[in-house]
Amino acid sequence: MKEILIATSNAHKVEEFSRMLSPLGYQVKSLLDIEEPIEIEENGTTFAENALIKARSVHACLHRAVISDDSGLAVDALDGAPGVYSARFLGKDTDYKIKNQYIIDKVKGKERGAQFVCAIGYVEENGEEHVFIGEVHGEIATEMIGEKGFGYDPIFYYPPYHTTLANVSEDQKNAISHRGKALEKLLAFLKEEEK
Repeated sequence: MKEILIATSNAHKVEEFSRMLSPLGYQVKSLLDIEEPIEIEENGTTFAENALIKARSVHACLHRAVISDDSGLAVDALDGAPGVYSARFLGKDTDYKIKNQYIIDKVKGKERGAQFVCAIGYVEENGEEHVFIGEVHGEIATEMIGEKGFGYDPIFYYPPYHTTLANVSEDQKNAISHRGKALEKLLAFLKEEEK
């Protein structure tokens, strides 16, 4: 079984990647399995840059195949904000109810288009770099709807579902998710490499 490292300490992400990569014969490890802490400074201006910064930092220390992702919400009327600052928007510890209401207020009377974007950076053992992007397009809802999901899901209205991503099942959300789409591209690449 091949081992692949994910540059994250987020157990939820580890589980998600494991579910998709283990059928391909990959054993997924994460920063939770590494004894030495690795300092990563995310100072990129795009999701792709940040994903590669994280993967590169870990690869430089461990010289192993590494994948990393960076994702967030880009709102058209806010010139793509919160973008790469999605987690730190209005302050890292600010409750998402406050962040969500702020965005609802800011787009009032404006274009409501928005997208969730995910970039997966993959640095091969030999140092070769790749980026895979997934997006899901929707719009900012006029109010927070739904109790499921997390982050910006309650304000992300997805027209084909006629509701927000916080108001649908995990399976429905995963079927169209930005991370799922980026992962599919990574999986297709890894399968091609196997040949």
